[in-house]
Amino acid sequence: MNKYSFIFVLFLLFVGRGIAQTKIEAKDGLHYITTNISYPVAGTYLFNGGEPTVELNADGTGWYQLHEQPKKAVIWGLECDQAGAPKFKKGFDSAAYKLWYQYTNPESAEEVHWKEVPFTIHFNTLKMFIQGERSKDYTEPKRY
Repeated sequence: MNKYSFIFVLFLLFVGRGIAQTKIEAKDGLHYITTNISYPVAGTYLFNGGEPTVELNADGTGWYQLHEQPKKAVIWGLECDQAGAPKFKKGFDSAAYKLWYQYTNPESAEEVHWKEVPFTIHFNTLKMFIQGERSKDYTEPKRY
């Protein structure tokens, strides 16, 4: 992705917050992402109470840290359909989503590409997990 395409994607994420979804192009094709799934996804996800961490902001920006690496700025979203409805698999007491992220300042050719990692919500324990190892607690959203 060239510099101008990347800036355009950032523009869509910031300006398009009112739009339900954003189209991205990953190695395996086109996908749609959203930051709104009716659960409080934004926050800091910790590995065993510390680093490496993942910080997700509600506006689709954040920080992603791999093991033994520094934090790097990212843009992110959860996979949804073209209309903006989140795609997920419902389990007995959980829901599994696909979290997509892309580094905003790639340092290698591989970092230019969108990456997919598992994102799960566990309703009985009120925990959310990224890659099954970084977690945050949440409170159940009010249903009206």
